[in-house]
Amino acid sequence: MAIHLACGYRYGALMLAFFFTSSKATKIGANRKRRIEDDFKEGGQRNWIQVLANSLIATILVIILATMTGGQDQCLDSHESKVITGIIGGIIGHYCCCNGDTWSSELGVLSDEQPRLITTLKPVRKGTNGGVTLQGLLAATAGGLIIGLTFVFVGLLTVECSFDVALRQLLVIPISATAGLLGSLIDSVLGATLQFSGYCSVRKKVVSKRGPTVTKISGMTILDNDAVNAVSVLLTTALTAYACIRIF
Repeated sequence: MAIHLACGYRYGALMLAFFFTSSKATKIGANRKRRIEDDFKEGGQRNWIQVLANSLIATILVIILATMTGGQDQCLDSHESKVITGIIGGIIGHYCCCNGDTWSSELGVLSDEQPRLITTLKPVRKGTNGGVTLQGLLAATAGGLIIGLTFVFVGLLTVECSFDVALRQLLVIPISATAGLLGSLIDSVLGATLQFSGYCSVRKKVVSKRGPTVTKISGMTILDNDAVNAVSVLLTTALTAYACIRIF
C-alpha cells in the first residue's frame, strides 16, 4: 500500500478499491457458496499465492513508474511518454482484471441461470471452471468499471494536465469496463481448457482434482486456480497497456 501511495494517490486508491469491493463481494451469499464451492473459505480469506497474484505485477509496475517519474503522478499521454502511458495502463488493467474476475466469480455463482462452458456453450454445473453466466459477465464489467471510475475521479483531484488531455482521461472508464470483462473471459477460457473440473459423487460438489469418485466435466490438469489467475492478470495487464498507448 505504501509503495502505491508513494507513486501517487490514485494507485493507492486503486488498490483500496480492489481489496475493499472484492472483499465485500466474497461475503455476499456465503451460505449458498459454501454448498457449491469446493475451495470455499470463510470471509473470503486469501493465501499468500493469491495475494501475490493480485498485487505483484501492479507493485512492480508502480515501482518502475515511481522511479521514472520521481513519484509525481502523470496523465495518460503517449505524446509525452509512451512508456509511462503503457505502465499506467498496465496498472489499471491489472486491477480491472483482478476486480472483474473476483466480482464475476463471487456474484456469478449466485445467479439462478445455469452456467455454460465458455468454450462449448454447453450447460454445466455451478462451480465448474470456465462456466459463465450473464450475471457473472455483467459483474466482471462492473468490477472493471469501479477501478476506472476510481482512477479518473481521484485523478481529477490529484493530477494536473491540459484540458484536452484531461478530457481524454475519461476514456479510462470504458477501457476499464472492457478490461474487467476481458480479464474474466480470459480466466474462463483458461479455466475451461487447462484447469480440471469434475463432479464428486460423494461430496456432491464440483472439484478441481481427479479421484475415484470424480467424473470429469472439462479441462486438463495443467494449471491450478492460482496459475489461471496469474496468467489472466498478466495478459490483461499487457493488453490494457498496449490499448492505452494506442488510444492516448
